[in-house]
Amino acid sequence: MRARFVLLGVALLASLAACGSEPARDAADSHPAADTAAVGVRVSDSSLGPILTDQSGRTLYAFVRDSGGASTCADQCVATWPALVSRDAVSAGAGADQKLLSRTTRAEGTTQASYGKWPLYYYAGDLGPGDVDGQGVDGVWFAIGRDGTLVKATP
Repeated sequence: MRARFVLLGVALLASLAACGSEPARDAADSHPAADTAAVGVRVSDSSLGPILTDQSGRTLYAFVRDSGGASTCADQCVATWPALVSRDAVSAGAGADQKLLSRTTRAEGTTQASYGKWPLYYYAGDLGPGDVDGQGVDGVWFAIGRDGTLVKATP
């Protein structure tokens, strides 16, 4: 009986120690662009036509359920659709319009880049520059054109 209490005590201490560890990073923070202070977007040619990408050519997407410029993708959604976060102002690269760039504060406190009225996201299924595998997913995720409108074309 005493051995059970000792074992239970050890398990309890181990779980309490785990609670005191460094907090888990947000899924959006795990994306390479999340760790850089300066974030830029540009327009790149793709199988969808000209679309908004990050500086390295990774496709950026909009979620049609985001309204009024506020990001509504959270929790499990962010695991698949990481937000493009930036601590500083976002810069417009080739083909992008600086006047359409802004930032919005997410529920957990990070600052997400927006283009037009759309907070910007990556798709975890896109493996590299030029991929557009997130296009049209569930009828609510779309690439963004240079003018800030959703691109509804299919690859």
